[in-house]
Amino acid sequence: MFKNQKLNIIIYIFAFIFSIIYLGWRILFTIPWQDSRFAYLSGLILWLCELTSFFTGFVLIANKSRSFKLNKGEIIESNLPHVDIFIATHNEDYEIVYKTLNGCVNIYYPDMSKVHIFIADDTNRPEIKKLADEFSVGYFGLENNKHAKSGNLNNALSQTNSPLVATFDADMIPYKEFLMETVPYFLADRKDEKPIGLIQTPQSFYNPDIFQFHFFSEQKLPNEQDFFSKSVNVLNNTRGAAVYTGSNALIKRKAIEEAGGFPTETITEDFELGVRMNIAGYMNYSTTKPMASGLTPTDLRSVIKQRIRWGRGVIKSSYNTNIFFNPKLSFGQKMIYINGYFYWSSFFRRLVYIIAPILYTVFQIRIVKANVWLLIIFWLPSYLMTKLAMRDVTDSYRTQTWGEIVETVFAPYLVIPMFLESIGISEKAFKVTSKTVNDRKFDYLFAFPYFLLWVLSVYGLITFNYGKYGSELFYGSVISFWLIHHIINLTFALFATLGRPIFRKEERFLVEEKAIVKVGYLKKEVTIVDVSESGLSFISREPIYVKEECELVLKIDQQNVIIRGKVIRIVSKDSEWLYGIKITQLDDIHKNKYYYFIYNRSNDYLTKVRDSWVTIWDDLSNNLTQRFNLIKNKNKKTDTHSHITPIIKTNYPIIMNDEKFSIVSFSTEEIEIESNKLNLSDTIIFENKMVKLFLKEKSHNIFGKIIKYQIERIDEKYSGGIQDFYEELYSEIINADY
Repeated sequence: MFKNQKLNIIIYIFAFIFSIIYLGWRILFTIPWQDSRFAYLSGLILWLCELTSFFTGFVLIANKSRSFKLNKGEIIESNLPHVDIFIATHNEDYEIVYKTLNGCVNIYYPDMSKVHIFIADDTNRPEIKKLADEFSVGYFGLENNKHAKSGNLNNALSQTNSPLVATFDADMIPYKEFLMETVPYFLADRKDEKPIGLIQTPQSFYNPDIFQFHFFSEQKLPNEQDFFSKSVNVLNNTRGAAVYTGSNALIKRKAIEEAGGFPTETITEDFELGVRMNIAGYMNYSTTKPMASGLTPTDLRSVIKQRIRWGRGVIKSSYNTNIFFNPKLSFGQKMIYINGYFYWSSFFRRLVYIIAPILYTVFQIRIVKANVWLLIIFWLPSYLMTKLAMRDVTDSYRTQTWGEIVETVFAPYLVIPMFLESIGISEKAFKVTSKTVNDRKFDYLFAFPYFLLWVLSVYGLITFNYGKYGSELFYGSVISFWLIHHIINLTFALFATLGRPIFRKEERFLVEEKAIVKVGYLKKEVTIVDVSESGLSFISREPIYVKEECELVLKIDQQNVIIRGKVIRIVSKDSEWLYGIKITQLDDIHKNKYYYFIYNRSNDYLTKVRDSWVTIWDDLSNNLTQRFNLIKNKNKKTDTHSHITPIIKTNYPIIMNDEKFSIVSFSTEEIEIESNKLNLSDTIIFENKMVKLFLKEKSHNIFGKIIKYQIERIDEKYSGGIQDFYEELYSEIINADY
């Protein structure tokens, strides 16, 4: 927010003071004790929710106000530790496991003999065993596993012995520099400090999450989990209590063993292991730089199931480790873990905040006894200063409003499971979250609670303000403000259920890499600008004619990767040509390297930070526009025709029948000729030393003197004649520029 740290500290202090004053005023003077039991109990619950929100917010602010630097050690090849890499798989698709394994074998380490890769498969699948054999890595199959992921990893741990252990989920593909980024932290001199237990790199994803996708915000909104992974968890470093999130982490084996192995009495063994390592005297840290990326579920049902599992697991693990009173946890560590525990009550709090103004405006139940002047005096300073403070805490990953939208989406479905877990009614079954990408359609059942609350809020806003004018509107402005605020949040929640068609089977990644394209005898240097598993795009500064297929040679880590493909699209722009290629042939060895090339990066099609100039009103307007366009274009037939040969704009002089003409546009599909002679034949033949074109008139612009011809047939005078003709036309453009 502000670069001046002293100013930020002043804002934190004022936010704290104003919040304490506000909460004190609320409990002493605004609870309607004289009203009905339901009214004053509801008022008390609302105050408790505000108190909890205050606590969770100020734990983050307190961590933000502390300075902390995590130091790396120096890599000395002779002293490098051995590392075991575990890929934990349950029932994930073969192709998902393949991509993660392929990423692991391409990890760089100065001494690769010290890197030991293992697939830990708790379903003991023959095809996964075969995959491990093909890549010459270890395989631990496990049958009748009663302890889910924990049992799987403990089994792998018992059969290995390296001092450092890296864990990856089956869908998390590591980057090449993973070990070079994480191992040095364990080599740092920490004589006067507690030893490091784990280094957690951020959870990163190469496909848009449900909020980016359903809100048409791939270029405007960072992944919802970035706020925790790159901001909150990094703030936890100040207490050495970064949360272990189960993947993309490097852990000291001794720390795991002293913590009792991967915990088996929880469904979030990762969170609990991190707490137990703190209890055992180890410090856990998180970094900001992603070193792996994976798939995130794209439908609301799957995400809600995932969050229910996470929430239940964290609550259960909090009880298992006694985070509230455990004497082996420092005060700061307790605050972080208690804050994590209370996070899962935020969905109940969000429902309370939404329902509170509805109770007053729709059902005439007052749960806060205050007038607008008192609210301006006590509530407004607290609200504004806390909002300023939280802007600094959330960095550029999320605004407070977007955090409330996320809570609103999850709230109706997480309240009951979190309550049940809190009173000891647990769900023990382990469920892998589905990452299959399918078209998302309107989920009527899931939309119902959002729609009901939206209708009640709109009804309350209208009836509350109906017939009021001037000062009357002002006196009810705070209630109207919160109703409008919640209506916006609920509108976005409805958007999350509406669905959006998916037009691509695989994600595209932005790149900028030189390659050689071969067509027959021709070799041209091009720049690859995006890649996916089934295709790629490259830019050429010269037109290239591809009759059937072309061959691309891409150098990856000093190895030539050969890709054969078919041109499916060509777009001309600014004297360059963008070629869309569908891959038709890629042998296994080259496929491994090509997939490594694709996934050894973050997906730059997805934004990493939120645009600070985009307001919630801009987001709302964009969503309404995009939704309207989807409805408007739903029954329209898409024009699937696209050019598959380059179109070149030129001014190339030619002579036909002793008459002078100019070619102004050419592709192998059609040609445009400029002529002063308006009575040319409907069919003509153009011939030079390179090609012979058989032309049929398509359209005739009398005023512009441009005749467009369909090319019925092309005869090359020799192999490569068409390409030479393209280059002849292109040279005319170059000469004209000079």
